[in-house]
Amino acid sequence: MSARVRWLAVVLALFTASAEARIRVTDDQGKVVVLAHPAQRIISLAPDVTELLFAAGAGGHVVGVSAFSDHPRAARTLPRIGDSRQLDFGRILSLHPALAVGWASGNSPQGIARLRQLGIPVFLTEPRRLDQIPALIERLGRLAGTQVQARKSAAAFRAKLLALRSAYAHGRRLTVFFQVWSRPLITLTRRQIVNSVLDLCGGRNVFAQLPGIAPQVGREDVIRANPDAIIISEPPAAAAADLARWRRMRVLRAVRENHLYLVKPGLIVQPGPRILKGARAICADLEMARGRG
Repeated sequence: MSARVRWLAVVLALFTASAEARIRVTDDQGKVVVLAHPAQRIISLAPDVTELLFAAGAGGHVVGVSAFSDHPRAARTLPRIGDSRQLDFGRILSLHPALAVGWASGNSPQGIARLRQLGIPVFLTEPRRLDQIPALIERLGRLAGTQVQARKSAAAFRAKLLALRSAYAHGRRLTVFFQVWSRPLITLTRRQIVNSVLDLCGGRNVFAQLPGIAPQVGREDVIRANPDAIIISEPPAAAAADLARWRRMRVLRAVRENHLYLVKPGLIVQPGPRILKGARAICADLEMARGRG
Protein backbone atom coordinates (compact mmCIF):
# COMPACT_ATOMS: atom_id res chain seq x y z
CA MET A 1 0.00 0.00 0.00
CA SER A 2 1.47 3.36 -1.01
CA ALA A 3 1.90 6.22 1.47
CA ARG A 4 -0.83 8.18 -0.33
CA VAL A 5 -3.32 5.32 -0.07
CA ARG A 6 -2.51 4.83 3.60
CA TRP A 7 -2.98 8.56 4.21
CA LEU A 8 -6.36 8.53 2.48
CA ALA A 9 -7.40 5.50 4.55
CA VAL A 10 -6.48 7.32 7.77
CA VAL A 11 -8.37 10.45 6.72
CA LEU A 12 -11.44 8.39 5.79
CA ALA A 13 -11.32 6.55 9.11
CA LEU A 14 -11.07 9.81 11.04
CA PHE A 15 -13.94 11.33 9.05
CA THR A 16 -16.10 8.25 9.64
CA ALA A 17 -15.33 8.25 13.36
CA SER A 18 -16.14 11.96 13.58
CA ALA A 19 -19.44 11.46 11.75
CA GLU A 20 -20.37 8.57 14.00
CA ALA A 21 -19.52 10.62 17.08
CA ARG A 22 -22.05 13.30 16.16
CA ILE A 23 -25.27 13.36 18.17
CA ARG A 24 -28.38 12.80 16.08
CA VAL A 25 -31.77 13.06 17.73
CA THR A 26 -35.17 13.30 16.01
CA ASP A 27 -37.57 15.88 17.46
CA ASP A 28 -41.36 15.66 17.70
CA GLN A 29 -41.80 17.15 14.23
CA GLY A 30 -39.63 14.46 12.68
CA LYS A 31 -36.64 16.76 12.14
CA VAL A 32 -33.19 15.37 12.91
CA VAL A 33 -31.11 17.64 15.15
CA VAL A 34 -27.37 17.09 14.74
CA LEU A 35 -24.80 18.28 17.28
CA ALA A 36 -21.04 17.81 17.12
CA HIS A 37 -21.00 17.29 20.89
CA PRO A 38 -23.46 17.52 23.82
CA ALA A 39 -24.97 20.98 24.18
CA GLN A 40 -23.45 22.84 27.11
CA ARG A 41 -25.47 26.04 26.59
CA ILE A 42 -29.21 25.56 26.05
CA ILE A 43 -32.11 27.99 25.88
CA SER A 44 -35.68 26.90 26.67
CA LEU A 45 -38.53 28.48 24.73
CA ALA A 46 -41.45 27.31 26.91
CA PRO A 47 -42.11 26.69 30.63
CA ASP A 48 -42.84 22.97 30.15
CA VAL A 49 -39.62 22.62 28.14
CA THR A 50 -37.72 24.14 31.05
CA GLU A 51 -39.15 21.49 33.38
CA LEU A 52 -38.32 18.73 30.90
CA LEU A 53 -34.71 19.90 30.58
CA PHE A 54 -34.24 19.95 34.34
CA ALA A 55 -35.83 16.50 34.61
CA ALA A 56 -33.36 15.28 31.99
CA GLY A 57 -30.48 16.45 34.18
CA ALA A 58 -29.69 19.34 31.86
CA GLY A 59 -30.63 22.16 34.24
CA GLY A 60 -26.98 23.11 34.69
CA HIS A 61 -26.68 23.64 30.93
CA VAL A 62 -29.73 25.93 30.64
CA VAL A 63 -28.57 29.54 30.18
CA GLY A 64 -31.89 31.19 29.29
CA VAL A 65 -35.60 30.47 29.65
CA SER A 66 -38.93 31.79 28.42
CA ALA A 67 -41.28 33.93 30.46
CA PHE A 68 -43.30 32.09 33.14
CA SER A 69 -40.60 29.42 33.62
CA ASP A 70 -41.01 29.21 37.39
CA HIS A 71 -40.45 25.50 37.98
CA PRO A 72 -38.19 24.15 39.27
CA ARG A 73 -37.13 26.95 41.59
CA ALA A 74 -33.64 27.13 40.05
CA ALA A 75 -35.19 28.28 36.76
CA ARG A 76 -36.56 31.47 38.30
CA THR A 77 -33.18 33.21 38.39
CA LEU A 78 -32.20 32.42 34.79
CA PRO A 79 -32.21 35.15 32.08
CA ARG A 80 -35.53 35.57 30.24
CA ILE A 81 -35.36 35.36 26.45
CA GLY A 82 -38.95 36.27 25.55
CA ASP A 83 -42.23 34.39 25.43
CA SER A 84 -44.20 32.15 23.08
CA ARG A 85 -45.16 35.06 20.84
CA GLN A 86 -41.95 37.07 20.70
CA LEU A 87 -38.32 36.15 21.35
CA ASP A 88 -35.57 38.60 22.32
CA PHE A 89 -32.97 37.70 19.71
CA GLY A 90 -30.43 40.18 21.05
CA ARG A 91 -30.54 38.53 24.47
CA ILE A 92 -30.47 35.08 22.89
CA LEU A 93 -27.35 35.82 20.84
CA SER A 94 -25.62 37.27 23.91
CA LEU A 95 -26.10 33.90 25.64
CA HIS A 96 -24.30 31.99 22.84
CA PRO A 97 -26.63 28.97 22.90
CA ALA A 98 -25.57 25.70 21.30
CA LEU A 99 -29.18 24.49 21.26
CA ALA A 100 -32.71 25.89 21.54
CA VAL A 101 -35.53 23.63 22.72
CA GLY A 102 -39.05 24.80 21.94
CA TRP A 103 -42.71 23.82 21.88
CA ALA A 104 -43.92 23.00 18.37
CA SER A 105 -47.49 24.29 18.68
CA GLY A 106 -46.76 26.97 21.27
CA ASN A 107 -43.83 28.91 19.83
CA SER A 108 -44.17 31.22 16.87
CA PRO A 109 -43.07 29.56 13.58
CA GLN A 110 -41.43 32.84 12.58
CA GLY A 111 -39.37 32.86 15.78
CA ILE A 112 -38.26 29.27 15.25
CA ALA A 113 -37.31 30.01 11.64
CA ARG A 114 -35.27 33.02 12.75
CA LEU A 115 -33.33 30.95 15.28
CA ARG A 116 -32.43 28.49 12.55
CA GLN A 117 -31.38 31.33 10.25
CA LEU A 118 -29.04 32.47 13.01
CA GLY A 119 -27.42 29.04 12.98
CA ILE A 120 -28.89 27.85 16.30
CA PRO A 121 -30.04 24.20 16.21
CA VAL A 122 -33.68 23.90 17.33
CA PHE A 123 -35.31 20.81 18.85
CA LEU A 124 -39.13 21.01 19.00
CA THR A 125 -41.27 19.10 21.48
CA GLU A 126 -44.94 18.15 21.12
CA PRO A 127 -45.89 15.15 23.28
CA ARG A 128 -49.56 14.35 22.80
CA ARG A 129 -49.70 11.25 24.97
CA LEU A 130 -48.45 10.70 28.50
CA ASP A 131 -46.36 7.72 27.45
CA GLN A 132 -44.37 9.96 25.07
CA ILE A 133 -42.96 12.13 27.86
CA PRO A 134 -40.35 9.69 29.25
CA ALA A 135 -38.90 9.04 25.78
CA LEU A 136 -38.74 12.81 25.27
CA ILE A 137 -36.83 13.23 28.52
CA GLU A 138 -34.35 10.60 27.33
CA ARG A 139 -33.85 12.36 23.98
CA LEU A 140 -33.16 15.65 25.75
CA GLY A 141 -30.65 13.82 27.91
CA ARG A 142 -28.84 12.63 24.79
CA LEU A 143 -28.67 16.17 23.43
CA ALA A 144 -27.24 17.48 26.70
CA GLY A 145 -25.01 14.52 27.49
CA THR A 146 -26.96 13.78 30.68
CA GLN A 147 -28.28 10.36 29.74
CA VAL A 148 -27.85 8.79 33.18
CA GLN A 149 -30.10 11.28 34.97
CA ALA A 150 -32.52 11.36 32.02
CA ARG A 151 -32.95 7.58 32.16
CA LYS A 152 -33.63 7.74 35.90
CA SER A 153 -36.25 10.46 35.47
CA ALA A 154 -37.87 8.62 32.57
CA ALA A 155 -38.02 5.36 34.55
CA ALA A 156 -39.62 7.14 37.51
CA PHE A 157 -42.23 8.74 35.23
CA ARG A 158 -43.05 5.40 33.60
CA ALA A 159 -43.47 3.73 37.00
CA LYS A 160 -45.85 6.44 38.25
CA LEU A 161 -47.82 6.35 35.01
CA LEU A 162 -48.17 2.57 35.23
CA ALA A 163 -49.43 2.87 38.81
CA LEU A 164 -52.07 5.40 37.80
CA ARG A 165 -53.14 3.32 34.83
CA SER A 166 -53.48 0.23 37.01
CA ALA A 167 -55.52 2.12 39.61
CA TYR A 168 -58.01 3.72 37.21
CA ALA A 169 -58.18 1.36 34.23
CA HIS A 170 -61.49 -0.23 35.20
CA GLY A 171 -63.64 2.73 36.20
CA ARG A 172 -66.91 3.57 34.48
CA ARG A 173 -66.17 5.97 31.61
CA LEU A 174 -67.54 9.48 32.08
CA THR A 175 -68.00 12.25 29.54
CA VAL A 176 -65.98 15.36 30.39
CA PHE A 177 -65.86 18.97 29.28
CA PHE A 178 -62.38 20.37 29.88
CA GLN A 179 -62.15 24.17 29.98
CA VAL A 180 -58.90 26.13 29.67
CA TRP A 181 -60.35 29.62 29.20
CA SER A 182 -63.71 31.25 29.81
CA ARG A 183 -63.92 34.39 27.65
CA PRO A 184 -64.03 33.15 24.97
CA LEU A 185 -64.79 29.62 26.08
CA ILE A 186 -61.90 27.40 24.97
CA THR A 187 -61.40 23.66 25.28
CA LEU A 188 -58.79 21.13 24.11
CA THR A 189 -59.03 18.35 21.53
CA ARG A 190 -57.43 14.94 21.03
CA ARG A 191 -54.34 16.73 19.67
CA GLN A 192 -53.44 18.03 23.14
CA ILE A 193 -51.99 15.89 25.92
CA VAL A 194 -54.90 16.62 28.30
CA ASN A 195 -56.95 14.25 26.16
CA SER A 196 -54.51 11.48 27.13
CA VAL A 197 -54.93 12.40 30.80
CA LEU A 198 -58.71 12.17 30.57
CA ASP A 199 -58.44 8.80 28.86
CA LEU A 200 -56.08 7.56 31.60
CA CYS A 201 -58.65 8.54 34.24
CA GLY A 202 -61.58 6.93 32.47
CA GLY A 203 -62.90 10.15 30.99
CA ARG A 204 -64.05 10.84 27.44
CA ASN A 205 -63.42 14.33 26.12
CA VAL A 206 -66.72 15.52 24.60
CA PHE A 207 -64.88 17.80 22.16
CA ALA A 208 -61.98 15.48 21.31
CA GLN A 209 -62.90 15.33 17.62
CA LEU A 210 -63.04 19.07 16.93
CA PRO A 211 -60.39 20.41 14.54
CA GLY A 212 -57.27 22.11 15.86
CA ILE A 213 -55.80 21.95 19.33
CA ALA A 214 -57.62 24.59 21.40
CA PRO A 215 -60.92 25.47 19.68
CA GLN A 216 -63.48 27.96 20.86
CA VAL A 217 -66.88 26.53 21.77
CA GLY A 218 -70.15 28.01 23.01
CA ARG A 219 -71.98 27.27 26.23
CA GLU A 220 -74.83 25.98 24.11
CA ASP A 221 -72.37 23.42 22.68
CA VAL A 222 -71.58 22.27 26.21
CA ILE A 223 -75.30 22.04 26.99
CA ARG A 224 -75.83 19.84 23.92
CA ALA A 225 -72.92 17.60 24.94
CA ASN A 226 -74.32 17.47 28.51
CA PRO A 227 -71.15 16.02 30.11
CA ASP A 228 -71.01 13.99 33.29
CA ALA A 229 -68.28 16.30 34.66
CA ILE A 230 -66.75 19.71 33.97
CA ILE A 231 -63.09 20.36 34.73
CA ILE A 232 -61.81 23.95 34.73
CA SER A 233 -58.10 24.72 34.42
CA GLU A 234 -57.67 28.49 34.67
CA PRO A 235 -55.92 30.92 37.02
CA PRO A 236 -57.72 30.94 40.41
CA ALA A 237 -59.68 34.19 40.07
CA ALA A 238 -61.02 33.37 36.62
CA ALA A 239 -61.75 29.77 37.61
CA ALA A 240 -63.76 30.81 40.66
CA ALA A 241 -65.83 33.28 38.64
CA ASP A 242 -66.61 30.75 35.93
CA LEU A 243 -67.38 28.03 38.44
CA ALA A 244 -70.13 30.27 39.81
CA ARG A 245 -71.37 30.89 36.27
CA TRP A 246 -71.63 27.16 35.53
CA ARG A 247 -73.46 26.49 38.82
CA ARG A 248 -76.38 28.58 37.58
CA MET A 249 -76.84 26.28 34.55
CA ARG A 250 -78.90 23.54 36.20
CA VAL A 251 -79.82 22.09 32.82
CA LEU A 252 -76.38 20.42 32.81
CA ARG A 253 -76.05 16.98 34.39
CA ALA A 254 -72.59 17.87 35.73
CA VAL A 255 -74.07 20.87 37.56
CA ARG A 256 -77.09 19.05 38.98
CA GLU A 257 -74.83 16.29 40.35
CA ASN A 258 -72.15 18.76 41.52
CA HIS A 259 -69.43 17.29 39.34
CA LEU A 260 -67.54 20.56 38.80
CA TYR A 261 -63.80 20.47 39.47
CA LEU A 262 -60.77 22.77 39.36
CA VAL A 263 -57.19 21.81 38.51
CA LYS A 264 -54.12 24.07 38.46
CA PRO A 265 -53.12 24.94 34.87
CA GLY A 266 -49.41 24.41 35.53
CA LEU A 267 -50.06 20.82 36.56
CA ILE A 268 -52.07 19.69 33.59
CA VAL A 269 -52.03 21.80 30.41
CA GLN A 270 -48.24 21.96 30.13
CA PRO A 271 -46.80 18.59 29.02
CA GLY A 272 -43.99 18.55 31.57
CA PRO A 273 -42.99 16.07 34.30
CA ARG A 274 -45.49 17.48 36.82
CA ILE A 275 -48.43 16.52 34.62
CA LEU A 276 -48.81 13.27 36.56
CA LYS A 277 -49.71 15.32 39.65
CA GLY A 278 -52.46 16.95 37.65
CA ALA A 279 -53.50 13.56 36.28
CA ARG A 280 -53.72 12.14 39.78
CA ALA A 281 -55.99 15.02 40.83
CA ILE A 282 -58.26 14.57 37.80
CA CYS A 283 -58.46 10.81 38.33
CA ALA A 284 -59.49 11.42 41.95
CA ASP A 285 -62.13 13.95 40.84
CA LEU A 286 -63.63 11.51 38.36
CA GLU A 287 -63.69 8.81 41.03
CA MET A 288 -65.75 11.20 43.16
CA ALA A 289 -68.07 11.71 40.20
CA ARG A 290 -68.52 7.93 40.01
CA GLY A 291 -69.38 7.92 43.69
CA ARG A 292 -66.24 6.00 44.59
CA GLY A 293 -64.09 8.85 45.93
